[in-house]
Amino acid sequence: MDQKIIVREATPDDKKYADTITQEMAESAKARGTGIAKRSPDYIQMKMDEGKAVIALTPDGTWVGFCYIEAWEDEKYVANSGLVVSPAFRKSGVATEIKRTVFALSRKRYPEAKIFGLTTGLAVMKINSDLGYEPVTYSELTSDDKFWSGCKSCVNYDILMGKERKNCMCTAMLYDPVEKAAQQAKIDATVTSGSREPQRYRARRQFAQNFKLFERWVRFKQFVMLKGWRKKEGEPEEKRNSILSFLFFW
Repeated sequence: MDQKIIVREATPDDKKYADTITQEMAESAKARGTGIAKRSPDYIQMKMDEGKAVIALTPDGTWVGFCYIEAWEDEKYVANSGLVVSPAFRKSGVATEIKRTVFALSRKRYPEAKIFGLTTGLAVMKINSDLGYEPVTYSELTSDDKFWSGCKSCVNYDILMGKERKNCMCTAMLYDPVEKAAQQAKIDATVTSGSREPQRYRARRQFAQNFKLFERWVRFKQFVMLKGWRKKEGEPEEKRNSILSFLFFW
C-alpha cells in the first residue's frame, strides 16, 4: 500500500466525509450489479461518534476508503460492513489495510464476539482468509432478522429467500475467537508432545494455503446456483448461458 495513505479509527471530526462515503457505497453497488444495506450519512456519522469505524485518508485530507462495525445478538456476532474504496485508490492495497484495521478494532471492542462477513468478492475473501476467517454455512451466522433485512437491496435477495436464508451467491466467512484459541492450543500441544496435528485443524490451516482451489469452488457454487435460479425464473437459455459463462470463466 502507498505509505502516504493513512488508515485509522474514524472520529467525530471525520463526519464531513459521510456524504461522500454513502454516495460511493451506492455507486460501487450499482457498478457491481449487487446491493448492500443502504446507509444514510446520519448512520455513518453515528458510527464515527461511537468509535466503530475505520477511515483512510491522504495527508492532505482526501478521502480514500471506509468500513464500519455492526454488532448483533447482544454483541455475540460482529460484522465489518460497508467496505468501500475511492475508485482513484483501488488496487493500491488500501482495502487490505482497512480490513486489517477494522478487524483489530472489532477484536478490541468485542473480544469474545464471532466476526463474520458475506461477500461475492474473491479479493475480500482472500483478505478474510489471511485474517483467519474460514468459510462456513449460513446457519453459523447471526439469526438476527435486522441483519438479513439489509440484503433486501441486493439483486440476489429472491435467491436468498428462495433458499430460506440457508444459502445464496455470497460466501459466508467467520472468525471464531474461541475456536481459534482451541485450535492454537491443540497445535501447541502437538508441537510439545511431538504428535501429529489433528486432521480437522490441519485441514483448516491448509485452507489458507489453498485459496486458489477455494476460489474455483466459489465460482462453481455460483455457477450452479445461478443456473438453477435463472432456469426456474424462465430466463431465455441464450441469455442465461451468457451470464453463466462470464461468471464462471472470468
